[in-house]
Amino acid sequence: MAPRTPWQLKLQFKFFDVSQVKLPDDTTSFLSEPGNITAVTSGSESVFFGSSDGVVRILSQSFKVLRSFKAHNVGAITHMKQVQGTSLLVTIAEDLSNEPVLKVWALDKLEKKTGIPRCQSTLSIHNGRKQFPISAFAALEDLSQLAIGFANGAVTVVRGDLIHDRGARQRTVFESEEPITGIEFREGNITALYIATTGRILTLVISGRGQGQPAKSLDEIGAGVGCMAVDQATRDVVVARNDAIYYYGLHGRAQPYGYEGEKNRISVFKDYIVIVSPPKSNAIPRANPLRAFGIGAADDVFNTSTFTILNTELGFVAHQEQIPSQVKALVSEWGDLFVLTMDGKIFKYHEKPLAQKLEILYQRDLYLLAINLAQKTGLDSAQQNVILRKFGDYLYQKGDYDTAMQQYLKAIDNTEPSQVIRKFLDTQRIHNLIDYLEELHDHHKATSDHTTLLLNCYAKLKDVDKLEEFIKSPGDLKFDLDTAISMCRQGGYYDQAAYLARKHGEHELVVDILIEDSKRFAEALAYIWRLEPEAAYFNLMKYATILLQQCPKDTTQIFIDYYTGSFRPKKDAIVIPNAPVSSGLGVGNMATNAVQNLAALLPLPYMNANTIATPGSNGEQKTTMSQAQIIETDTDEPPPEYKTPKPRTAFSAFVDHAQEFIVFLEACIASDDLREDDKVDLYTTLFEMYLHTASSKKESERRIWEDKAKKLVEGKNIPIDTSNVLLLSHLSHFRDGEILVREQQGLHSDIFRSYTSALDTQGAIRALRKYGPEEPSLYPAALAYFTSSPDILAEAGDELHSVLAKIDEDGLMAPLQVIQTLSANGVATMGLIKPYLSTTIERERQEIATNRRTISAFRADTSTKRAELDALATKPVVFQNSRCKACGQTLELPVVHFLCKHSFHQRCLGVEGEAGEESVECPLCSADNQTVRAIRRAQVESAERHDLFREALKRGRDGFSVVGEWFGRGVMGVGQAE
Repeated sequence: MAPRTPWQLKLQFKFFDVSQVKLPDDTTSFLSEPGNITAVTSGSESVFFGSSDGVVRILSQSFKVLRSFKAHNVGAITHMKQVQGTSLLVTIAEDLSNEPVLKVWALDKLEKKTGIPRCQSTLSIHNGRKQFPISAFAALEDLSQLAIGFANGAVTVVRGDLIHDRGARQRTVFESEEPITGIEFREGNITALYIATTGRILTLVISGRGQGQPAKSLDEIGAGVGCMAVDQATRDVVVARNDAIYYYGLHGRAQPYGYEGEKNRISVFKDYIVIVSPPKSNAIPRANPLRAFGIGAADDVFNTSTFTILNTELGFVAHQEQIPSQVKALVSEWGDLFVLTMDGKIFKYHEKPLAQKLEILYQRDLYLLAINLAQKTGLDSAQQNVILRKFGDYLYQKGDYDTAMQQYLKAIDNTEPSQVIRKFLDTQRIHNLIDYLEELHDHHKATSDHTTLLLNCYAKLKDVDKLEEFIKSPGDLKFDLDTAISMCRQGGYYDQAAYLARKHGEHELVVDILIEDSKRFAEALAYIWRLEPEAAYFNLMKYATILLQQCPKDTTQIFIDYYTGSFRPKKDAIVIPNAPVSSGLGVGNMATNAVQNLAALLPLPYMNANTIATPGSNGEQKTTMSQAQIIETDTDEPPPEYKTPKPRTAFSAFVDHAQEFIVFLEACIASDDLREDDKVDLYTTLFEMYLHTASSKKESERRIWEDKAKKLVEGKNIPIDTSNVLLLSHLSHFRDGEILVREQQGLHSDIFRSYTSALDTQGAIRALRKYGPEEPSLYPAALAYFTSSPDILAEAGDELHSVLAKIDEDGLMAPLQVIQTLSANGVATMGLIKPYLSTTIERERQEIATNRRTISAFRADTSTKRAELDALATKPVVFQNSRCKACGQTLELPVVHFLCKHSFHQRCLGVEGEAGEESVECPLCSADNQTVRAIRRAQVESAERHDLFREALKRGRDGFSVVGEWFGRGVMGVGQAE
């Protein structure tokens, strides 16, 4: 695999501040001795130096020696390891005359006698009695396993409890003809050992599945001593070669990072790879095999070294400098990197804060690297967005608007939208603006102004697909609904506006859009018919006039359904062509195309899909659904409960729609649930509509509508106010209605006058013949009408004579009144009324003669009565009766004589004494006398009852006769005592 050489590797920065550590005198003394320091390690807030005389020195952060002790009596300390987080220290000393000795020290436990740390265990490391130096050393953190590599190619693994000195076992796990140059552990489900030789990189499983198998070769190229390290974060092994930096995992080599140059030491510090390289001019040729073990010419000690800190993942040089001495050791502690040189100096490399590093990158316009660095270091999103915004601004200034917008989109959560929007308002950058506005909506950060701007952009580009994708996006609403609907309507995207309103339950808006904008009246009515009763009623009443104009039949039907309490919202079903449909489906009153068009506004999930036939496969389903049709389906569900409004509330909607109004009124009247208080309004209005329709029709059709109106008011128990019928009939010139009402009210005179006012002579004659017997006053009125003009008189014909005869027969008018009436207009001639006059005069003459004879008789009778009274009062009376009128026997005293010339025995009358005689009345004449007295008493009483007199005067045909009669009764207050 060829090494990867990212362009960033050409970038070099000063991300580290370098300072030489000021060492105490005692530290300087042992560091300055050439060859004295043979091993260096760090851990647990300390730095440990191992010297050639077997002494271990422990230094603090200020590099002051805290403690020193003699760890080994023989040999130099060549390898050390401090177990991080503990006080344990492992040291290895070797002198090539004996086996290397390994010791484990407990630095927190001091021996009482010597005061040095306690040695927990001591172990001689075996190498098959072969005296070769240790070239590599590694240990697990719990010291349960240690690996030691030798220059002869052998690897020994030590297992045991070295901390508590409970014994350990050693085994040579690998042998090679090539020297071991590096060794590292990798822990996990299995424990593997990475082995580097001068010619290969291998991995060996020493614990877990695969244990006991031969070492697996990862690469056929080896590594030099000190050029292998482990990345603690990934547990991968890092190998530095002259051409590149290589990474090795458990299963092989990963992508290498190209970095040319000879390397003699490598270390991992945080996210960096630290490399020490000799200058090329002073480097020992590669062919020298001793170079692998750090052995060169004597003057190499004084050679300079190139010190480089790389970030291989991001591909840049974080720091590079020339050190005027070879590097002895690299250690990291307290968050810093320390370099120990051969001349005994220590340099501290302190990484600059992230903010300073970012500023360096900003100055060089390396925003992409800054972003990657921020992400790598775990910078929070808000701060990352600041970098993205800066990057976007930089790209915008360069004219790379597309890439700039990508950065703005990434930083959208922490960016003021107006700052970006202003940059892209130019028409040429409208696509970038659309991307940003869409992202704002996806992040629920858009305002109504943003929605308006986005929809305007879609409209400007006429991009209907993007518009629909925007408004039909799933999930929560991410834009201002009212603004979106308004903008769609303004832009002419009515279907999209209706879709939005429907999706979010804005039923009124849906109907308004369909009617006001799309002019799709059938679809609007179909939609109303699918709403719940309350919503349907509101929208129906709001748009009733225009719906009746455009869809009169169906609109009338929905009015009828709603006002008769049988309104049932329509349901929709999806029908697949050529697929079986359940028997419950049926097309309603709405036209099929209206339903189909309505369905186009609504997504299929909003429909009732319970009748869809299930296709056989997903592919078939997709095809079938695209061909699906929407039809109305009837259900057996009962109508929903709602309060039926009063029919009067619908009347105003039917203005200028008379035929539909009549259908509605007739349906409401035929309803079983019609309330009594609504009947008057319905019947009266229907009667009016019949007359209104009749007035606009020709003769034949007009009679049909008038007959309907007449039948309506002729029925029994019809709750129409007669005054309304009369007024409506008069206004509509419907005479039959007027006559019918007047007949019902007994207003015969009004009926007759209606004919005479219309100069309908034949109608007047018919009315006279029909109502005259019950209403005699019609004859005088008829007489005046018949003689009002020559034409009427000619049309009346012989009817005038009949009227005169009836008037004369019933005494309805005095002759003089008749003459005055006939002479009012000068129409009737003398010859026309001559028979009437002759008959009247003759009758009058006969009546006069009769009256005269009666007067003479009454006068003679009165004289006779007066003479009798005078005789009784002044002359004696002679009684010559010889027999009693009661018993018929001869009169015998005592006898009672009456002035009426009747005589009786006193015993027959039953009276005794003179006192009783005055009160005795003739038995034969008492009945007549009682009658006369009763008549007289009645006359006296009636003289005070003027109301009876007036009633009699009204009833009498001859008022003078009535007055004469009541005058005789004493009504005028003139009377005599009995």
